[in-house]
Amino acid sequence: MYYQNKIWIGETDGQKVCILPEMANRHGLIAGATGTGKTVTLKVLAESFSDAGVPVFLADIKGDLSGMCRPGADSADMKERIQDFGLADCGFCYQAYPSVFWDIFGKTGIPLRTTISEMGPVLLSRLMGLNPTQTDILTVLFKIADDQNLLLIDTKDLKAMLQYVGENSSELSLEYGNISRQSVTAIIRHVVSLESQGGEQFFTEPAFNISDWFAQGAGGKGCINILDCRELVHNGTLYSAFLLWMMSELFETLPEVGDLDKPRMVFFFDEAHLLFQDISKALLDKIEQVVRLIRSKGVGIYFITQNPRDIPDSILGQLGNKIQHALRAYTPSDEKNLKAAADSFRPNPAFQTRKILTELGTGEALVSVLDEDGIPGMVQKCRILPPQSLMGSISDQDRELEVKKNNLYLKYQDMVDRDSAYEFLQRKSQQDAIELARQKQAETEARAAEKESQQKAKAVEKEAQQKAREAEKEAQKRTRAITSGISNAAKTAGSTIGREMGGQLGKSLGGSFGKKLGSNLGASLGRSILGNFLKF
Repeated sequence: MYYQNKIWIGETDGQKVCILPEMANRHGLIAGATGTGKTVTLKVLAESFSDAGVPVFLADIKGDLSGMCRPGADSADMKERIQDFGLADCGFCYQAYPSVFWDIFGKTGIPLRTTISEMGPVLLSRLMGLNPTQTDILTVLFKIADDQNLLLIDTKDLKAMLQYVGENSSELSLEYGNISRQSVTAIIRHVVSLESQGGEQFFTEPAFNISDWFAQGAGGKGCINILDCRELVHNGTLYSAFLLWMMSELFETLPEVGDLDKPRMVFFFDEAHLLFQDISKALLDKIEQVVRLIRSKGVGIYFITQNPRDIPDSILGQLGNKIQHALRAYTPSDEKNLKAAADSFRPNPAFQTRKILTELGTGEALVSVLDEDGIPGMVQKCRILPPQSLMGSISDQDRELEVKKNNLYLKYQDMVDRDSAYEFLQRKSQQDAIELARQKQAETEARAAEKESQQKAKAVEKEAQQKAREAEKEAQKRTRAITSGISNAAKTAGSTIGREMGGQLGKSLGGSFGKKLGSNLGASLGRSILGNFLKF
């Protein structure tokens, strides 16, 4: 409850225990076993910050924080508690708080989205569980996208870039170092798995603008932004990656403001152990840096978990305001955790912290807050105040009404798929395919033209050869004709000469009979002699 400009948590021996608003950005812890009252404490703190005009973010793991948008209900137990604390005289009243419901999957709240670029390679690698080599390749991929002015908005863009890098790994390796195609393929498998877990809904536009969380409601109350994590918490990796992104986004976006009279905003992270589960040292160092420095930007972070040991010591040491509900010790490990929790408080000589921790009832807690000098106060046993809003959840119909009547719903309800790396690389691939087709067509046409030219040359050569053969045949034919004519003429001449000579010779030898015989023999001999001579 916000009372006399202080965050009133509870009472001890009639004394009010309060967090000073100027120390609220020194972060805090709400811890305790299941059923000990952590949710009530969270609601009391959130309501108090809202009354102070400070916007609040809540991770609603069980779905029982939605009642903050409705006034609390009167009951015998509430009347008794109001009377015990004297709340009626302090302005306590049942009231609703300005609440905005969000949901990464867009089912039970305003869609909460970001882009691949805004998540960055480090958080994205954690989200997908990449090994160091794959993380390095993903970092190189982001560098290539930056160098080529390619927007990485959704998972389609990321897969398109991975395919592009894999197909051009040999060329890109000369400038960006070795890029293993096997590692690229493995990352693509992780991206597909991420899509099946809701990554397609989370990584898209319009991307969430964190300034929308700094709004105030009626009467100057800070808006309470409630993220429905009932489904999200089953994917611990996505849940933790989202929280890490949100802290990083705040750290990088908000300006330095130094110490303020009250925080600019307060975050409550439930199931905080998921944030630090299986985390690398580099990522832990980043969280530690953000937690340490973000208070100078006016932001307070409060972790809610069952045991303080769920929080690394480097982070736990920076949580100045601590509210520890009961712890149980059933095993040696529980005993160790109990001792560590007790030792984290500044001792109170009035009681033994370790013993009291096991005896606290529901709604009771050990509390240590920072004084005006930033020094942790002695631990005190307190009864926690009741909340002013409705305990429990509202109906699905009421939640849907609350979601759709908010102006931010109109801003974020519809996904936008603008031109980015996927579309650019698709066009480039199409243009490359067209250019390749043109080159192949040109090569085909060139080969066809060359083939046609060769065929024409062969045809011309063949025709020339045919004509040469025909000319040769014609020449041979003429030669044979001439030779035959000469031969026939020679034979005729030889026959005539031989007949004349043979006739004369035969006449002188044998009269007319000898003349005839000599003539025939002379003609035959004359033809033979001249024919053989011409052949020679």
